[in-house]
Amino acid sequence: MRKRGLLVLFGLLVGVLALVASGCGGGDQTGAEGGGGSGGGDVQALPSASCTGIEYKGEGEPDVLIASDLPMQGSNRTQTVQMVEAIRYILDQNEWKAGDTRVGYQVCDDSTAQLGKWDTGKCSQNGNSYAQNESLVAVIGTFNSGCAAIMIPILNQAPGGGVAMVSPANTYVCLTISGPGCDNSEPAKYYPTGKRNYTRMVAHDAYQGAAVAQFMQNQGIKNVYILNDKEAYGLGVAENVRNAAQHLGISVAGFDAWDPKAASYEALFRKIKQSGADAVFLGGLIDENGAKLIKDKVAVLGPNDGDVKLIAPDGFTTQATIDEAGEAAKGMYATVAGVPSDQLSGAGKDFVDSFKEEHNLENLDPYTAYAAQAAQVVLDAIAQGGSDRQAVIDALFSLDITSGIVAQEFKIDENGDPTVGPVTVYVATDKFETEEVITPDPELVEAAKGA
Repeated sequence: MRKRGLLVLFGLLVGVLALVASGCGGGDQTGAEGGGGSGGGDVQALPSASCTGIEYKGEGEPDVLIASDLPMQGSNRTQTVQMVEAIRYILDQNEWKAGDTRVGYQVCDDSTAQLGKWDTGKCSQNGNSYAQNESLVAVIGTFNSGCAAIMIPILNQAPGGGVAMVSPANTYVCLTISGPGCDNSEPAKYYPTGKRNYTRMVAHDAYQGAAVAQFMQNQGIKNVYILNDKEAYGLGVAENVRNAAQHLGISVAGFDAWDPKAASYEALFRKIKQSGADAVFLGGLIDENGAKLIKDKVAVLGPNDGDVKLIAPDGFTTQATIDEAGEAAKGMYATVAGVPSDQLSGAGKDFVDSFKEEHNLENLDPYTAYAAQAAQVVLDAIAQGGSDRQAVIDALFSLDITSGIVAQEFKIDENGDPTVGPVTVYVATDKFETEEVITPDPELVEAAKGA
């Protein structure tokens, strides 16, 4: 009996110690690893198949959860890692709180190692995980418009009024507005409840298409050959450029798709050479065998600062393009919706200077500041809506952003688009350097839509 009594006493003591230990969570903690379980309080972690464990460095335990959804593998990894660090920076600046609401964070990956880019299955899987996790009140993402097209309707129908989604980088026009270049079902099919839950921090591709056409006109380009990668974003921006170019009287020598799995594009560029084009536009992503495309362009049509210019949209405006294409990338132009980080002022300049110093960076990738802005917008919405999903969405669409990172002042319109639209043209050297900032004429933007 004595031995049994001691064992019972020992068991009770272990139980008490366990309870004491479980109550000692506090500041500067990382919560539960992905794969379920508590991340502090009643906050439940997203699955480890796609997401890291819950991060939380505030006092006490998190009340709600946010996630970033970006391709963390492949050519965009350098850029998306920097974007994740920007989100963490904003959380640190806000002491991991939004008003009185304590916020935990998970980094989620929508790419696969096999593809080296975003994957349709992962986008769907992640979207369903977000919708079903009632601790989650907002998603920062996606990076790719094609992934957004899959995820938006899933989050739109999530319990509790849907899940707010704020993209730092999506530019496909038809995610938010309809027009001649959109399918008849767009954008309504992305919002089956009839209510909007999605916003973005960058201007859509009608601005980028208009700016590209305006830049080509300034460069004296008369005849452009337009290629696309057949994806929603790539085809969309290619059509925007075609519409705007034709509006300005620039001839379109051809409009074709490239096969991302092709071993060579030299035959394609010989065809373009026969067309007499003095410029080539690549509508798509560097992930879609873009480096090989650039190399073969130079092999057949000569250097990019020669007789045939090479222009690409933001899907190519990453250091990976220069690293993978090497010397062939030199002299190519690439665009990004928004102002370059070195020209931001006010809160934007403060963010850039502090972030670069903290991470010992010489340059920021184009979407780093936009990831920071997306994070701040999400926190501002949570500060008003708390843990109520619908209230967070309602707050998102009512925000009046002042002292913004990417613009001094702007709003989010009823469609989910920001009320700012500058576009930066970069030129490739050993990095992408600012060439020109263009605010396209509104009439040309409308033309780029296909109006």
